[in-house]
Amino acid sequence: MGSIVVTGANRGIGLELCTQLKARGADVIAVCRTSSPELDALGVRVEAGIDVADAAAASELAKRLAGVDIDTLINNAGILRGESLDGMNFESVAQQLEVNAIAPLRVTAALLPLLHKGSKVVITTSRMGSIADNGSGGYYGYRMSKAAVNAAGVSLAHDLKGRGIVVALIHPGMVATEMTGRHGIPAEESVRGYLARIDEVSLENTGRFWHATTGETLPW
Repeated sequence: MGSIVVTGANRGIGLELCTQLKARGADVIAVCRTSSPELDALGVRVEAGIDVADAAAASELAKRLAGVDIDTLINNAGILRGESLDGMNFESVAQQLEVNAIAPLRVTAALLPLLHKGSKVVITTSRMGSIADNGSGGYYGYRMSKAAVNAAGVSLAHDLKGRGIVVALIHPGMVATEMTGRHGIPAEESVRGYLARIDEVSLENTGRFWHATTGETLPW
């Protein structure tokens, strides 16, 4: 069995992904800017010092993982900021686009030589990136970045299908983490559904936009 790489692994959904994957017996490689005591205690391989918003970070990660056989790449690192039309912060918008949309594509491209037929590429997205589902406005940077990464994920699904590599775009739900101010469902519940969706993705349904806990397909 190959390895499972998780970005944004030091806390929240990423940490819980590593926890449940380790409990499954997976060979987990946890990627983060800075590790945490909770992550260190898991006993998984930790690759700290990787800021996915840094253009050189993906290349550095590829060097560190040279020779690793990756079964699943989970692009989970992300940030959430709030902007309103009357209080716009374009620097914040650009930062969210860099971390949430460009970084998953950059990391996937850098690690592509380590993937193989049967590998899976997973992107943590959000239904806030759904244009059809936007009924409240606001959160310009976050919504734009998640819509953009959804587009990237669909293109990846098309481009990688011929290589036998599948892609899943997963909305984890509103999860009680630092990012959401601890509002939402427990991370344990979200990640159980998240991993179930990864188990289900195949060449027949590659590129689908999943809701983690319900398994429904979400609108673009």
